[in-house]
Amino acid sequence: MENKVLAVVDGREIKESDLKALMGNLGQNAAYFQGAEGRAKLIDELVMHELMYSDAVEKNFDKDEEFLAVMENMKKSMLQQYSLRKMFNSITVSDEELKDYYEKHKSMFKTEEMVAASHILVETEEQANEILEDITDGLKFEEAAEKFSSCPSKQNGGALGQFGRGQMVKEFEDAAFSMQVGEISEPVKTQFGYHIIKLTEHIPARNSEFEEVYQEVKEGFFVEKQEKVYMDKKAELTDKYEVYIME
Repeated sequence: MENKVLAVVDGREIKESDLKALMGNLGQNAAYFQGAEGRAKLIDELVMHELMYSDAVEKNFDKDEEFLAVMENMKKSMLQQYSLRKMFNSITVSDEELKDYYEKHKSMFKTEEMVAASHILVETEEQANEILEDITDGLKFEEAAEKFSSCPSKQNGGALGQFGRGQMVKEFEDAAFSMQVGEISEPVKTQFGYHIIKLTEHIPARNSEFEEVYQEVKEGFFVEKQEKVYMDKKAELTDKYEVYIME
């Protein structure tokens, strides 16, 4: 796409790429400058930037001691960041290293124990026991949930899907994780009322396979390698340059 010239100020061109860069710097506020009117305002802002630059050069602000000190500090900071970036960009990671890291840290990549359950929620224990009798007499759990439950999950036969520890209230969790698949619980009281729980699936905790967690392994190993490269570089430079710490 052509990088169109939008304006010329004191011999310097303002291009489409400058406008895009300004829009990028505005972040979410860029939404306020959509359309032809917003575009014109931003071009006018870029023109003002260039006018201020010309004025500053004419007044020799670029030779002021204060400005030169600010520039030196900026240069120092930018060089520090640039040096760090080059150092970290030089890091390479092989699949062999990742597999070795995975084997040594398998416990970090464990798939936690999960269960899947359905429930029927009612206000009183008496209601719950009556529903349990209906289920014992042949009423399907899912039909009972749709008919009696006050939880929105009733639309799905009471199904809550999979969940791990810490995702449900304690009483409900304790009951669900102690049940066998297919088992229907006695009424379980929680702050929401009385639940009849049916366990539909139990997924034991296990170590994830390397391929399943490849990206997580890569990110974890890269952070570890970054830290090592950083500390090695610090030791190298501390030996090379004099350092005096006063506190």
